[in-house]
Amino acid sequence: MLENMRNEQQISTSVLVIGTGGSGLRAAIELAEAGTDVLAVGKRPRHDAHTALAAGGINAALGTMDAEDSWQQHAADTIKESYFLADPRTVQVVAEGAARGIEDLERYGMNFARETDGRISQRFFGAHTFRRTAFAGDYTGLEIQRTLIKRAAQLQVPILDTVYITELLTAEGRIFGAYGFDVNDGTGYLIHADAVILAAGGHNRIWRRSSSRRDENTGDSFRLAVQAGARLRDPELVQFHPSGIIEPESDAGTLVSEAARGEGGILTNALGERFMARYDAKRMELSTRDRVALAAYTEIREGRGTENGGVWLDVSHLDREVIMKRLPRVYQTMMELQMLDITEQKMEIAPTAHYSMGGVWVDPLTHATEVPGLYAIGEASSGLHGANRLGGNSLIELLVFGRIVGQHAAQYSASLAAQPRSAQAVADARARVAELLGSRGQENVRSLQRAIRDLMTEHAGVVRDEAGLLAGLAKLERIEQRMENVGIHPDIAGYQDLAHAFDLKSSALAARATLEAALERRETRGCHNRSDYPAMDPALQVNLVWSPSTGITREAIPEIPEQIAELITEVSQEGKLVE
Repeated sequence: MLENMRNEQQISTSVLVIGTGGSGLRAAIELAEAGTDVLAVGKRPRHDAHTALAAGGINAALGTMDAEDSWQQHAADTIKESYFLADPRTVQVVAEGAARGIEDLERYGMNFARETDGRISQRFFGAHTFRRTAFAGDYTGLEIQRTLIKRAAQLQVPILDTVYITELLTAEGRIFGAYGFDVNDGTGYLIHADAVILAAGGHNRIWRRSSSRRDENTGDSFRLAVQAGARLRDPELVQFHPSGIIEPESDAGTLVSEAARGEGGILTNALGERFMARYDAKRMELSTRDRVALAAYTEIREGRGTENGGVWLDVSHLDREVIMKRLPRVYQTMMELQMLDITEQKMEIAPTAHYSMGGVWVDPLTHATEVPGLYAIGEASSGLHGANRLGGNSLIELLVFGRIVGQHAAQYSASLAAQPRSAQAVADARARVAELLGSRGQENVRSLQRAIRDLMTEHAGVVRDEAGLLAGLAKLERIEQRMENVGIHPDIAGYQDLAHAFDLKSSALAARATLEAALERRETRGCHNRSDYPAMDPALQVNLVWSPSTGITREAIPEIPEQIAELITEVSQEGKLVE
């Protein structure tokens, strides 16, 4: 039997980073530069991390194009478009630290697009007051990932590429490491660490049409954190990006970058109407993602969509040279997947689950969780985006907090006089892997994953209501029961089936948290559209914090500093659900 070939490696390090995307690598670099022992692990190859898919750009108030821009205005835009659910302290840290984040990338050798005089180019993204989105064509995330990989290699940061972490290890309520296995050969990994940085992404793959690939963003960070004793904040706040492709089915949801709208792309329905005039006549296609996604959804639902259930995005009126220089990835993607030339033809798109704006509860300044020794960054964390994320903010967030969390994790490790461990916790982690490996039930893991994606798409998509959310919870309960009878079948190709089984556990937990929190948020705010509660409720200008043991509690949001508050204009409800 293949599972009998498994052996185990034991590794000790000061800080373990789980996830080798941008946030994880930036934290590992900070630790290595400080001389702290660090190990980074990821379940997929580092060059293929989710960060590499981020296209359009990275935000910082550099003032290279609009000298009047400031970090205060960046913060004001972020809080306003979060519908006042972002933590002002987190927002200030990111906006103030953004220029330093760009400088770090330049120091590591990243090539940004520049003006003829050498200034970093910056372009408009939806709902930004000024041009503050720096970029590298529409391959910005890929260039950042390559730059961070190169810097990590210079520092000789050890990275294990195919290690799937199944469990965080705790003793006396504190982190002491993690357990996992190699997805290729099944080798077990017992990793002792003083601190763990969770950088394993969000949960947007639990929807059927998603901009993530099939084996990423399945809620791994959420499950690992919750099982270690942490909580989740605002899991219901999921950003649906307006422009995911529809065909082919195998690639449905693949993103057409917001840069396409930023460069002047036009949205029309099947009748040829430029429909954003109905939803945000002032900003049109440069409106916020939540409004454009809702507008597209509404056009489709009300019968003005295409035959395939989409709307049109057209950039063919732009000069071919502009498209090839500033939208090369969009051009290449559409050519490869559909043999469609965007310099001459329009693209058929529909909203796609794109980004987890909620995540693990963290301290607003240090991103420490409530579990000593455990930190969360990037899409795994929460606090910056509230109910709507500004395009370009995710990439700068991972740079700013990657640096900060690296520093705090190093300090935490150095402060420990001793590290308690638990032989029982290790034995339990081993046993849970062995139990799944021995499962010979009739249920197929991948079909159960599809069932979760189907129910989330049907009952917790762009628009939600109480009846649908309750129906979703009932379906989820039946799926959870079926999960007890799964069959796991490692084969000559490796242990991917075992990895998918843990993905399924993560997806089920993330789905439950999302549905329960969405039920509790009886209002329409940002990305969260409740057709039965079409207005914002001032009483729900709070964060919803969830755990399986305590359910949902409401957390007040701190006051906005005056220097930021005075720059915030009123949030319009134009284009939202109104009756």
